[in-house]
Amino acid sequence: MRYPAINSFRENNMFFIRIFMILLLSCLTVKINLCFSSIPYSLKSLTLDGHFNFDEVHHAARDFGNRYHFLPLAVLHPKSVSDIGTTIKHIWDMGCHSELTVAARGHGHSLQGQAQVHRGVVINMESLQGPKMQVYIGNFPYVDVSGGELWINILHESLKYGLAPKSWTDYLHLTVGGTLSNAGISGQAFRHGPQISNVHQLEVVTGKGEIVNCTEKQNSDLFHSVLGGLGQFGIITRARISLEPAPDMVKWIRVLYSDFNTFARDQERLISAENTFDYIEGFAIVNRTGLLNNWRSSFNPQDPVQASQFESGGKTLFCLELAKHIRSDETDLVNQEVENSLSLLNYIPSTLFISEVSYVQFLDRVHVSEIKLRSKGLWEVPHPWLNLLIPKSKIHDFAEGVFGNIITETSNGPILIYPLNKSKWDNRTSVVIPGEDIFYLVAFLSSAVPSSKGKDGLEHILTQNKRILDYCETANLGVKQYLPHYTTQEEWKTHFGPQWEVFVQRKSTYDPLAILAPGQRIFQKAIPFS
Repeated sequence: MRYPAINSFRENNMFFIRIFMILLLSCLTVKINLCFSSIPYSLKSLTLDGHFNFDEVHHAARDFGNRYHFLPLAVLHPKSVSDIGTTIKHIWDMGCHSELTVAARGHGHSLQGQAQVHRGVVINMESLQGPKMQVYIGNFPYVDVSGGELWINILHESLKYGLAPKSWTDYLHLTVGGTLSNAGISGQAFRHGPQISNVHQLEVVTGKGEIVNCTEKQNSDLFHSVLGGLGQFGIITRARISLEPAPDMVKWIRVLYSDFNTFARDQERLISAENTFDYIEGFAIVNRTGLLNNWRSSFNPQDPVQASQFESGGKTLFCLELAKHIRSDETDLVNQEVENSLSLLNYIPSTLFISEVSYVQFLDRVHVSEIKLRSKGLWEVPHPWLNLLIPKSKIHDFAEGVFGNIITETSNGPILIYPLNKSKWDNRTSVVIPGEDIFYLVAFLSSAVPSSKGKDGLEHILTQNKRILDYCETANLGVKQYLPHYTTQEEWKTHFGPQWEVFVQRKSTYDPLAILAPGQRIFQKAIPFS
């Protein structure tokens, strides 16, 4: 007869437990909400030249990769470097109990959400105002620029003085701080090294909010840490970039190869020769017919009759793209040098195409494609790019495995392939490259068609990228990712290899709370680094 009483007691206990759990969860929710709601007021209390925006933040959750979307709590629009320093110092002072982190955003060309931050602060670097861009002429000319300045603007300003930076990226509508935090590579890098090899001085805001000027001799560890440092050690707010005399025109050349070994051998010969071209790149062309007819809009065939009769036969071809600077008083000399250099190469004779364009037209060539793609609504699509650095000794194995077995029918964007000289890179910087004297950049610059489930869709391209990476690992090719993306710290340790300990030490020195660049997914705030 006591069972009903026991059941009633149990039911009452369960009722009180449920009430307790609801109250507990409610208290926790209120506490968390109060914590987060107090953060905007904390940031609003800061005295700044610029301002925070807590409402219009959705644009900062997008990037060129168009695959990751992390919504920040606020976007800082700084008008001075002190705005950035004050904000980071404030978050530093909040200590490890605050979950606030900071990401610097340039022109939004990250691929995997690297410049995004979930419920943190995104700094709009293009808002940064400071001393005007200043060009200094003389025996060793340079330009002082804001970290949020676009390279295209630097080109136009420096050309007013007959000067230009030595090393570029293929696309110029990127910020200085963004490319210097990675490396900055294009067809001039075989001679001048990447952009990070052409910097004299930096102004950096560290993860403690300190504003530090650094050079190769002054605060040199920070200087080299930040260059290629993926934003982990400081935000580049100003840079002094080396300049050289600019050409008036550029002789722009394309030739084709049907054999990869011949293509690679000619590239390696060119990057090691004197008085060769000023720009050397190459790319793969997978199963494209009518290619030479497409070139005719920008190039003139050396032999129009033979060019019109050329048939690709559905093969994978390899294009060598070259450029030679022309100054108005050296035209004949340049023409002779080009002829001599071309005579040493083993390309398909009927595929020689030459054009002469202005220096700006050549350097800003990708922007023309951007305008066309934007007009068709094909620019703001997913870009699952894969960029690899491959030792020279393994490039033939790579080409055989990838172009022979993985990418055989079509490509979803340009595939760049060209060699670089390790001697032009500074091993004191944070960037990771293969150990051989010559290594190749191979870049799969794919664009995915939204909603497509076919070979031009995102899932197919991501699967293809994984097959390429798996092949590289299985074949032990010693590949390193450029613009790297990993999801675990173990993968990052493997990427950095013996440089990992130095990288961790630098992090603990300049950003010990892991406030900066959480989108790289290397370190997490309040989690030990080692």
